Amino acid sequence: MNKCSTVYWFRQDLRLVDNAALTHALEMEDLILPLYIYETGTSRPWGATSKWWLHHSLKSLKNDLGSLCLKRGNPVQILTDLVENTGVKHMVWAKRYDPFGQQTDAQVKAHLTTLGVTCHEMPSGLLHEPGETLNQSGKPFQVFTPYWRACRSRLNLKAPLARPDNLTLSLPPSDRLEDWKLLPSKPDWAESFHHMWKPGEIGAQERLNQFINHGLKGYGTRRNIPSDSGTSGLSPHLHWGEMSPRYIFHAIQNACLHNPDLSSDAEVFLSELGWREFSYDCLARFPELKDKSLRLAFEQFPWQENSSHLEAWQCGKTGYPIVDAGMRQLWKMGWMHNRVRMIVASFLTKHLLIPWQKGEQWFWDTLVDADEASNAMGWQWVAGCGVDAAPYFRIFNPVLQGEKFDPQGHYVRQWIPELKGLPDAYIHQPWKAPPMILGASGITLGKNYPHPIVDHATCRDRALQAYKQMNDS
Repeated sequence: MNKCSTVYWFRQDLRLVDNAALTHALEMEDLILPLYIYETGTSRPWGATSKWWLHHSLKSLKNDLGSLCLKRGNPVQILTDLVENTGVKHMVWAKRYDPFGQQTDAQVKAHLTTLGVTCHEMPSGLLHEPGETLNQSGKPFQVFTPYWRACRSRLNLKAPLARPDNLTLSLPPSDRLEDWKLLPSKPDWAESFHHMWKPGEIGAQERLNQFINHGLKGYGTRRNIPSDSGTSGLSPHLHWGEMSPRYIFHAIQNACLHNPDLSSDAEVFLSELGWREFSYDCLARFPELKDKSLRLAFEQFPWQENSSHLEAWQCGKTGYPIVDAGMRQLWKMGWMHNRVRMIVASFLTKHLLIPWQKGEQWFWDTLVDADEASNAMGWQWVAGCGVDAAPYFRIFNPVLQGEKFDPQGHYVRQWIPELKGLPDAYIHQPWKAPPMILGASGITLGKNYPHPIVDHATCRDRALQAYKQMNDS
């Protein structure tokens, strides 16, 4: 191994293009040691689906680099060993924003400094650093719309950084990625993922190009239709840092320069990047975002623990087709359409009165884009207990939501094939179909598709009463 004084520590910035921290490392020294540490002992290990993505993303990064040093364990110990064995003098990494990651980085920096190593921590992964955007009173925003308006008014992004040329790498002994056993074995529940996702920087670029060319036009409307490929699908690539938000922002703006008709749809899409920024801004202020309701009154909410209802929701067997289709899409794709995420979250928290944390935990384990800030913010928004949250008394009617956003039932039929023979009039409420139609469609409620596990009107009244009880306590 060539002697090397600079280590670049990859984390959730698994890319070469527009990686400011990597560029900084290469400006200090031509020869770098590229490192990824699979950290053990974390407060929240990656979910099973995240591990699948991480395996393939690291494999892609290793191919792009030519090689990559992989280590598993405690980062303080691993980096200490590298310093002692290689004479490293500089450690460079992109900043993390989750509470545990920040705590770990502070410990690493303090320890390495005592060994004479200079640590360089660079902003990465966001358009703004959390806490930078304040209201006119100098306080953090509590509502998204004025927050994003303020961000947009001061946004002056530099052009994305190009991919580094002629990387020269120093490589100590490395773990084998396969030995980390990040992939499922038997049963291989992720088998279908390969047909839907391409983890890595190349896959991210292909996904962005596809969206700009075929998805951006009409995005403002199409993003709400779950059977339409009108969303970008970029969320997992953003989460793993395979593409920077700055790169995406510039690509969307360039598309608008060539076609001004895209501008209104582009602004709707860019506001989704803004919601991600807002989520991290809130996480910086509320480190317990994934565990505790931001509206303290919800600590008194009369949540219910019902394991059979929770399991029915997780398995897509609630008897409400739009809910079940979403949960089955999640299982097959490791992803769910955003509109349907709101519907299934409302059903869990307001129809079943199951704590939002149970849903957040399930999404953490099953989503390829399971992001600590965005996931928790989304759940708290729907449950009505977060910053700028939807009011608790806004209770989605799953039948009406299905009829509005999936009027011909294309989405339901895709993910619940046992219902594909039902006429459109009954596709979102099969329990109302006459026995003759059910029979002709091959459906026996309670056998090959469940009866509704709860009644919407009854649950709506119960949820509103629970909300009143919380406010009166």
